[in-house]
Amino acid sequence: MDLLTIASSYPLLNLFWTIFIFFIFFLWIFIAIQCVIDIFRSHDMGGVAKAIWLIFIFFLPMLGVLIYLIARGGKMQQHQVDAAKAQQEAFNSYVKQAAGTGSGTSADELAKLADLKSQGVLTDAEFEAQKAKLLS
Repeated sequence: MDLLTIASSYPLLNLFWTIFIFFIFFLWIFIAIQCVIDIFRSHDMGGVAKAIWLIFIFFLPMLGVLIYLIARGGKMQQHQVDAAKAQQEAFNSYVKQAAGTGSGTSADELAKLADLKSQGVLTDAEFEAQKAKLLS
């Protein structure tokens, strides 16, 4: 007796089998989308190579995705790592810019403090406290 006959004679097993098939189908779609994203993300391939991979994946989907994963799986992982690093660096620079600490050196900050002191905005004690904070 084959698996489909057993599954159809037990309704709960038929339900599990259907859920399993849907899970595999959506997993395959996710992997195919990741492959297409990686094709567009790859800077080491030319336009013709990208077009050939896309045609291969769209016209022979199962075989195309499988061969792409075998041929370029390591580079897919490296592209994802590079993208995550670039995103983290962009976030860090944005946080530094928003906090006001990323643009100037300590000499620039000391010059700003000196200007504020000469304008009378900062007292001598405040200037010395901020100067000590910058130099530490």
